Amino acid sequence: MREAKYFKRLPNDAVRCELCPHYCVLDRDKTGKCRARKNMYGILYSMNYAQTVTVSVDPIEKKPLYHFHPGENILSIGSNSCNLTCDFCQNYSISQYHVPTTELTHVQLADLAQKYRLKFVAYTYTEPITWYEFVLESAQLLHKNKIKTVLVTNGYINPAPLLELLPYIDAMNIDLKSMSDLFYREICGGSLQPVLDSIKTVAGKCHLEITNLIIPGKNDSARDIDKLVNFIASIDPDIPLHFSRYFPHYKLKIPATSEETLNEARDIALKKLNYVYLGNILTDNSTYCPKCGSVLVERDPQTRINIRKNLCPECNLPIYGSF
Repeated sequence: MREAKYFKRLPNDAVRCELCPHYCVLDRDKTGKCRARKNMYGILYSMNYAQTVTVSVDPIEKKPLYHFHPGENILSIGSNSCNLTCDFCQNYSISQYHVPTTELTHVQLADLAQKYRLKFVAYTYTEPITWYEFVLESAQLLHKNKIKTVLVTNGYINPAPLLELLPYIDAMNIDLKSMSDLFYREICGGSLQPVLDSIKTVAGKCHLEITNLIIPGKNDSARDIDKLVNFIASIDPDIPLHFSRYFPHYKLKIPATSEETLNEARDIALKKLNYVYLGNILTDNSTYCPKCGSVLVERDPQTRINIRKNLCPECNLPIYGSF
């Protein structure tokens, strides 16, 4: 447990959490929507500080990050909460319910990465924003130990805490679920604009890739895809976009996304974006030079990197990312 960084005290021992756009107002002994922050005697506390539900080692591509040190392994940890309530959550058993946790301090985390000679740590699986104090403190220590950090997030965070955290995060994958505010409100229990604002803030300040889970009948129309692609292209057409295949899970029982829909989405996106990938499907996800078509990173499934000094070896085009 740790006192929260972003909250305001209100009359009668109430508090307002100011970490994310929900701005939960909590009376004494009440817990926020994320279940991770509680008002105790008029002070907001992070209840999941240094508590993790899992520790594992993954390929960095699994985050997914395809342009950030491909082929490396990354130490991955996750908390037990989320500030959205998506009907299709793939990790609902640990993000939407209370589950047992294990203490892992920031010092232990750094020691663990060094013990296994891992150069990267990911805050992932659930929502690291609701783990804010631990993520900030541990990321600061990891940076001192020359270990790079990755945040896999829904981007639902207020500007001030995001800007404080950014200097200690080397890469992010932000899940942009839809370009419809109604989708966010009805299916995710949130709103769209804060996520768009987070993406704009992060772009150019650390490595950024974006994931979109395509759900039949919800966000899969050509218009939906085109709107999402236009938004990303307006920021930087080099930002990698990952379209991920939806499968029925948690509260949403719609049939799985067809391969045809995924391929059509990729075709639309490649008209305006340079790097587009498909997830949860067997397909060619190699990285190609957007100028000359040379294979830059082969994934079949072993990763082979053909880039030299972030340049295409054939035409010398600068390639977005860190290789």
